Amino acid sequence: MLHTFEDVTRNVIDRLASAAKDRKSPMHTPAVVTSDVDARTMVLRDFDAAAWTLRFHTDTRAPKVAAIEADPRMAVLFYDKPAKIQIRVRGEGRILRSGLIADRAWDRGDNFARRCYLGEGPGTVSDEPISGLPPEFEGVEPADEELIPARENFAVLMVELNEIDWFYLAHTGHVRAKLVRSDGDRWEGRWVSP
Repeated sequence: MLHTFEDVTRNVIDRLASAAKDRKSPMHTPAVVTSDVDARTMVLRDFDAAAWTLRFHTDTRAPKVAAIEADPRMAVLFYDKPAKIQIRVRGEGRILRSGLIADRAWDRGDNFARRCYLGEGPGTVSDEPISGLPPEFEGVEPADEELIPARENFAVLMVELNEIDWFYLAHTGHVRAKLVRSDGDRWEGRWVSP
Protein backbone atom coordinates (compact mmCIF):
# COMPACT_ATOMS: atom_id res chain seq x y z
CA MET A 1 0.00 0.00 0.00
CA LEU A 2 1.13 3.54 -0.65
CA HIS A 3 1.52 5.78 2.41
CA THR A 4 2.28 9.27 1.05
CA PHE A 5 0.80 11.58 -1.55
CA GLU A 6 4.17 11.51 -3.31
CA ASP A 7 3.83 7.72 -3.60
CA VAL A 8 0.29 8.07 -4.98
CA THR A 9 1.39 10.73 -7.46
CA ARG A 10 4.29 8.56 -8.66
CA ASN A 11 1.93 5.58 -8.98
CA VAL A 12 -0.49 7.64 -11.11
CA ILE A 13 2.34 8.92 -13.33
CA ASP A 14 3.84 5.45 -13.79
CA ARG A 15 0.48 3.82 -14.56
CA LEU A 16 -0.69 6.46 -17.04
CA ALA A 17 2.69 6.61 -18.79
CA SER A 18 2.69 2.82 -19.10
CA ALA A 19 -0.94 2.78 -20.29
CA ALA A 20 -0.11 5.15 -23.14
CA LYS A 21 2.85 3.06 -24.33
CA ASP A 22 1.68 -0.50 -23.68
CA ARG A 23 -1.29 -1.78 -25.69
CA LYS A 24 -1.63 -4.66 -23.23
CA SER A 25 -1.93 -2.38 -20.21
CA PRO A 26 -5.36 -2.67 -18.54
CA MET A 27 -5.46 1.14 -18.51
CA HIS A 28 -4.72 1.56 -22.24
CA THR A 29 -8.42 1.93 -23.14
CA PRO A 30 -10.16 4.00 -20.46
CA ALA A 31 -13.75 5.23 -20.40
CA VAL A 32 -13.89 8.88 -21.48
CA VAL A 33 -16.89 10.93 -20.35
CA THR A 34 -17.95 14.27 -21.82
CA SER A 35 -20.07 16.96 -20.17
CA ASP A 36 -23.19 15.75 -22.01
CA VAL A 37 -22.99 12.64 -19.79
CA ASP A 38 -21.95 10.39 -22.64
CA ALA A 39 -19.19 7.81 -22.20
CA ARG A 40 -17.07 5.83 -24.62
CA THR A 41 -13.92 3.71 -24.57
CA MET A 42 -10.93 5.41 -26.19
CA VAL A 43 -7.27 4.53 -26.73
CA LEU A 44 -4.86 6.55 -24.60
CA ARG A 45 -2.16 7.74 -27.00
CA ASP A 46 0.02 9.76 -24.66
CA PHE A 47 0.35 11.02 -21.11
CA ASP A 48 2.51 14.08 -20.48
CA ALA A 49 3.45 14.06 -16.79
CA ALA A 50 4.99 17.55 -16.97
CA ALA A 51 1.85 19.16 -18.43
CA TRP A 52 -0.57 16.67 -16.81
CA THR A 53 -2.36 16.02 -20.09
CA LEU A 54 -3.85 12.96 -21.74
CA ARG A 55 -3.91 12.65 -25.54
CA PHE A 56 -6.53 10.78 -27.54
CA HIS A 57 -7.40 10.75 -31.26
CA THR A 58 -10.88 11.49 -32.55
CA ASP A 59 -12.92 12.12 -35.67
CA THR A 60 -13.94 15.78 -36.00
CA ARG A 61 -17.41 14.62 -37.04
CA ALA A 62 -18.00 12.67 -33.82
CA PRO A 63 -20.72 14.09 -31.53
CA LYS A 64 -18.22 14.26 -28.65
CA VAL A 65 -16.27 16.97 -30.49
CA ALA A 66 -19.24 19.37 -30.45
CA ALA A 67 -19.94 18.46 -26.81
CA ILE A 68 -16.34 19.22 -25.76
CA GLU A 69 -16.25 22.48 -27.68
CA ALA A 70 -19.53 23.56 -26.04
CA ASP A 71 -18.43 22.53 -22.52
CA PRO A 72 -14.85 21.29 -22.00
CA ARG A 73 -15.44 19.54 -18.66
CA MET A 74 -14.48 15.87 -18.91
CA ALA A 75 -13.76 12.78 -16.83
CA VAL A 76 -11.68 9.70 -17.63
CA LEU A 77 -11.91 6.37 -15.80
CA PHE A 78 -8.98 3.93 -15.73
CA TYR A 79 -9.06 0.51 -14.05
CA ASP A 80 -6.36 -2.10 -13.55
CA LYS A 81 -8.23 -5.20 -12.36
CA PRO A 82 -5.18 -7.36 -11.49
CA ALA A 83 -3.64 -4.52 -9.44
CA LYS A 84 -7.04 -3.46 -8.03
CA ILE A 85 -6.26 0.17 -8.81
CA GLN A 86 -8.84 2.62 -10.14
CA ILE A 87 -7.86 6.10 -11.29
CA ARG A 88 -10.56 8.66 -12.02
CA VAL A 89 -9.52 12.01 -13.41
CA ARG A 90 -11.34 15.22 -14.21
CA GLY A 91 -10.17 17.97 -16.43
CA GLU A 92 -10.81 20.14 -19.43
CA GLY A 93 -10.74 18.92 -23.00
CA ARG A 94 -9.51 20.72 -26.11
CA ILE A 95 -9.91 19.62 -29.71
CA LEU A 96 -6.83 20.24 -31.84
CA ARG A 97 -7.58 19.97 -35.56
CA SER A 98 -4.29 21.46 -36.73
CA GLY A 99 -0.95 22.55 -35.40
CA LEU A 100 2.17 20.73 -34.32
CA ILE A 101 0.51 18.25 -31.92
CA ALA A 102 -2.25 17.24 -34.36
CA ASP A 103 0.12 17.08 -37.33
CA ARG A 104 2.61 14.93 -35.43
CA ALA A 105 -0.11 12.58 -34.23
CA TRP A 106 -1.40 12.19 -37.80
CA ASP A 107 2.09 11.63 -39.20
CA ARG A 108 2.89 8.95 -36.61
CA GLY A 109 -0.19 6.89 -37.45
CA ASP A 110 -0.01 4.12 -40.00
CA ASN A 111 -2.15 4.14 -43.12
CA PHE A 112 -4.26 1.23 -41.93
CA ALA A 113 -5.34 3.20 -38.84
CA ARG A 114 -5.71 6.51 -40.69
CA ARG A 115 -8.17 4.97 -43.15
CA CYS A 116 -10.83 5.14 -40.40
CA TYR A 117 -11.08 8.88 -41.09
CA LEU A 118 -11.97 8.30 -44.76
CA GLY A 119 -15.42 6.83 -44.27
CA GLU A 120 -18.74 7.95 -42.98
CA GLY A 121 -18.68 10.05 -39.84
CA PRO A 122 -19.33 8.41 -36.46
CA GLY A 123 -23.04 7.87 -35.86
CA THR A 124 -24.03 7.67 -39.53
CA VAL A 125 -27.20 5.59 -39.78
CA SER A 126 -27.34 2.52 -42.04
CA ASP A 127 -29.92 -0.14 -42.88
CA GLU A 128 -27.29 -2.85 -42.40
CA PRO A 129 -24.16 -3.43 -40.28
CA ILE A 130 -21.27 -1.35 -41.67
CA SER A 131 -17.75 -0.40 -40.73
CA GLY A 132 -18.21 3.08 -42.16
CA LEU A 133 -15.18 2.58 -44.39
CA PRO A 134 -15.38 3.13 -48.13
CA PRO A 135 -15.82 -0.34 -49.71
CA GLU A 136 -12.48 -0.15 -51.51
CA PHE A 137 -10.67 0.11 -48.16
CA GLU A 138 -12.38 -2.74 -46.30
CA GLY A 139 -9.38 -4.76 -45.11
CA VAL A 140 -7.07 -2.78 -47.42
CA GLU A 141 -4.37 -0.29 -46.47
CA PRO A 142 -4.70 2.91 -48.54
CA ALA A 143 -1.75 4.65 -50.18
CA ASP A 144 -0.56 8.00 -48.78
CA GLU A 145 -2.26 10.01 -51.53
CA GLU A 146 -5.57 8.24 -50.90
CA LEU A 147 -5.52 9.48 -47.30
CA ILE A 148 -5.30 13.18 -48.12
CA PRO A 149 -9.07 13.77 -47.64
CA ALA A 150 -9.01 11.84 -44.34
CA ARG A 151 -6.75 14.38 -42.62
CA GLU A 152 -9.52 16.99 -42.32
CA ASN A 153 -11.58 14.51 -40.27
CA PHE A 154 -8.77 13.79 -37.79
CA ALA A 155 -8.19 15.67 -34.55
CA VAL A 156 -6.45 15.27 -31.24
CA LEU A 157 -8.34 15.44 -27.97
CA MET A 158 -6.16 16.81 -25.18
CA VAL A 159 -7.44 16.54 -21.62
CA GLU A 160 -5.69 18.74 -19.07
CA LEU A 161 -6.08 17.17 -15.64
CA ASN A 162 -7.15 19.18 -12.59
CA GLU A 163 -8.36 16.43 -10.24
CA ILE A 164 -7.22 12.85 -9.64
CA ASP A 165 -9.01 10.25 -7.53
CA TRP A 166 -6.78 7.22 -6.81
CA PHE A 167 -8.49 4.16 -5.32
CA TYR A 168 -6.95 0.87 -4.16
CA LEU A 169 -9.38 -2.00 -3.54
CA ALA A 170 -8.13 -4.30 -0.80
CA HIS A 171 -9.93 -6.95 1.25
CA THR A 172 -8.15 -5.58 4.32
CA GLY A 173 -9.64 -2.13 3.66
CA HIS A 174 -9.83 0.09 0.61
CA VAL A 175 -7.61 3.16 0.39
CA ARG A 176 -8.47 6.33 -1.49
CA ALA A 177 -6.60 9.56 -2.15
CA LYS A 178 -7.62 12.73 -3.95
CA LEU A 179 -5.16 15.04 -5.64
CA VAL A 180 -6.39 18.47 -6.68
CA ARG A 181 -4.42 20.88 -8.84
CA SER A 182 -4.12 24.28 -7.23
CA ASP A 183 -1.60 26.90 -8.31
CA GLY A 184 -0.33 25.95 -11.77
CA ASP A 185 1.38 22.58 -11.46
CA ARG A 186 1.08 22.26 -7.69
CA TRP A 187 -1.08 19.39 -6.43
CA GLU A 188 -2.67 19.12 -3.02
CA GLY A 189 -3.51 15.70 -1.63
CA ARG A 190 -5.96 14.42 0.92
CA TRP A 191 -6.95 10.97 2.09
CA VAL A 192 -10.67 10.33 1.81
CA SER A 193 -12.94 7.53 2.92
CA PRO A 194 -13.61 5.04 0.12
